[in-house]
Amino acid sequence: MSAIHEQAMTHVYQQILQRLLGFYSRAERTALQLLIQRLIVAAGGIDRIGDYRVLTVQNGSRESFYVLTALRAAQLSIAGRHPATFALRVATPRLSETTQATLENIHRCYSALFVYDDPRVELLMADNREVLPFNHRQPLSVAGHEANRMDLLALGHLRSVDSPLEIGNDGYLAMAEFYRHMARWESGVDSMVSSDTPRQQKQFISGLRRAARKIGLPTDNISCFDSLFAHLDTLSSDLYEHFYGPERLGAWKPEGHFEACRRMSHIGIDDLIVDRLEGTNWPLFNEFLRVQTDGLMPSAIENEYLSPLLSAHLHGLQACYVQGRSYEAGYSDYVQRAIMIMHRKQLPEHACEQARALFGSPSAIPERRAYAALEAQKVLGLSETQLVCMLFAPFVEQGASLEHFLRCCHPGMLVAMPDLHKAMQGAAVADQIAQWMVDVSGLPIDILGKLYRASVTVPEQPEAVPEADLQQALDDVDSVEAGQAADEPHERSARH
Repeated sequence: MSAIHEQAMTHVYQQILQRLLGFYSRAERTALQLLIQRLIVAAGGIDRIGDYRVLTVQNGSRESFYVLTALRAAQLSIAGRHPATFALRVATPRLSETTQATLENIHRCYSALFVYDDPRVELLMADNREVLPFNHRQPLSVAGHEANRMDLLALGHLRSVDSPLEIGNDGYLAMAEFYRHMARWESGVDSMVSSDTPRQQKQFISGLRRAARKIGLPTDNISCFDSLFAHLDTLSSDLYEHFYGPERLGAWKPEGHFEACRRMSHIGIDDLIVDRLEGTNWPLFNEFLRVQTDGLMPSAIENEYLSPLLSAHLHGLQACYVQGRSYEAGYSDYVQRAIMIMHRKQLPEHACEQARALFGSPSAIPERRAYAALEAQKVLGLSETQLVCMLFAPFVEQGASLEHFLRCCHPGMLVAMPDLHKAMQGAAVADQIAQWMVDVSGLPIDILGKLYRASVTVPEQPEAVPEADLQQALDDVDSVEAGQAADEPHERSARH
């Protein structure tokens, strides 16, 4: 780069910084200075900041956009006052739920922050255990979609039929694997910066423990993100290898581009994210980043890797097929609990309104059920038959619940039950039997055999919600909805 070009780019970067700061409040500018100080201390002083490498995850959420703007402002602020600044690695996990609208939002954010051609910024994404340059036009690979589908199903089956519904735990394993390899890629990074609150960290660790326990991984010594990253470094093999085995999983690619070990620390900045609940920074998103905030969808209350509508749908199916109740009862129970917890967490009212609009009114449940079934098929590649099979978990513990599942859902296959056991034990069976098992479960026979030999453990119980708190929250919801009924309906597009 010539001196003239470098000078011109420096001017452009400072213009970007000034425009970005123009959308920051006074409190946010103060928080930015604290973030800069925190990064300099972590690097070991301003003289070493040029050798410091930071990772942040860009998944298309409101928080990840906000953290990236803060890190970009810090990076450019330091560069304006010192000869060097820290390097920034921004990584996007490609999951089945990652929509094209999300990728477009990320692309617009990157363009606004002018990071595409900045050598101090590295933009990556991971698709089916392969690290690639970020490309918003590249769809998730067929192999990546299939791997995500199989992971969700396999971990969803690793439970007893009468245990709490735990679907989507594969997301925690996938993200732990993602963190580990993004930290080790090429020359590695020194720290990961996130805005996860202690409560969010606790939720992630709890979800990871549940998933890891299902496949036999030790995670008892993990209590926070710092201990998580240290623990991931001690694992000599890929996390999923404990269940699938090395013969089914290939190495992360490109091979030879990962450090054997990288001691990455965690820098939490949740205390520096001001106006988190008030929603006063929408102009930053809408006018500067050009992010379409009506596309920032919330996650399910108990799992950030599952959409709330799909989670409600699964609870409805569980009530209908497993518990002997109606679909509407299970769906409504989940919706009431979701809204209650949102109020309990003091989320902004527009987020609660968005959730109510997403779930629909009680009279709209049949329509929402049909929509959720289409979403499950399109996004996850799972039919209702396969979801119901997963809810019964009929294959684990030597097929302990298989007869119950067949009597409830496929009575015509009771006569073939001995052959089903033989197939999962590795014996040859008729092609029609094997194909039926694959079609109904959505899993190949060898994975069904692994489930057959697996033992399920007692899951961690979620935090209990006192009955008084539940009733009070539901009363509050009823009051809000009653007040809204008196008003003229109007559009609400701002989403948390």
